[in-house]
Amino acid sequence: MMQKIERRTFLKQLAAGVSLPILLSACGGVNALPAAAGAANSGATTGSAGAAAASHGGEGGPGVTAISKPLDEWRKLVPADSYNVLFEEGTEAPFSSPLLDEHREGTFICMACNLPLFSSKTKFESGTGWPSFYESLPNAVGTKVDVSLIEERTEYHCLRCGGHQGHVFDDGPQPTGKRYCNNGVAIVFVPKEQTLPALRT
Repeated sequence: MMQKIERRTFLKQLAAGVSLPILLSACGGVNALPAAAGAANSGATTGSAGAAAASHGGEGGPGVTAISKPLDEWRKLVPADSYNVLFEEGTEAPFSSPLLDEHREGTFICMACNLPLFSSKTKFESGTGWPSFYESLPNAVGTKVDVSLIEERTEYHCLRCGGHQGHVFDDGPQPTGKRYCNNGVAIVFVPKEQTLPALRT
C-alpha cells in the first residue's frame, strides 16, 4: 500500500534534492564535504599503494616553473582538508572558511607550493560561501573543462603545482566579469607587511 505524503513534506524534500546540486555548482563538485568529513576521508580515494606512488604537478607557464611531487609527499606537506581539495578536487563546506572575513591588504598564495595566486585588491563578497576574486595574478592559474556535474564548468588550478583551487564563472563584477570561486583551505593569506614565503621546491 502506497504511503501518503503530505504536500508540504513532499515540496520540502523536492526543494532539498534540487538545491543540493545547485549549491555544489556554485563553486563545488561531487566531492563536496564538510571540513571535518573532508579531513577524515581525504585518504579514501588515494590510499592504495599505486595511488601513493602517483605524482601530481602543474603545467607551468611564462616565468613559472612547474613542480611535481609524489602524492604521498604532498599529503605530508599540507593539512588533510587541504589535500582533499588540492589533489582530490574535493570542495570545502560553504561559509566554513575564515578567509571570507579577511579584508586586509595582501596576497593569497597556493597552500601547496606558495605561488602567489590572487591580490586582495580583487577579492569581493560574492555571497556564495567561498572566497571570491574577479581576477587572478598573471601566470598564476591554469584551467580545464570540468563535467563532473550535469553542467559544464571551468575548473582552475595552480599553474605551478597543479593543485585544484576552484571554479571560475562569468557572473563576477567588472572590470573582468569573472568570479574565481576559491576553496579557502587551498590558499593562504599573507598580509602586505609580511614577506612572501619562498616557493616550495
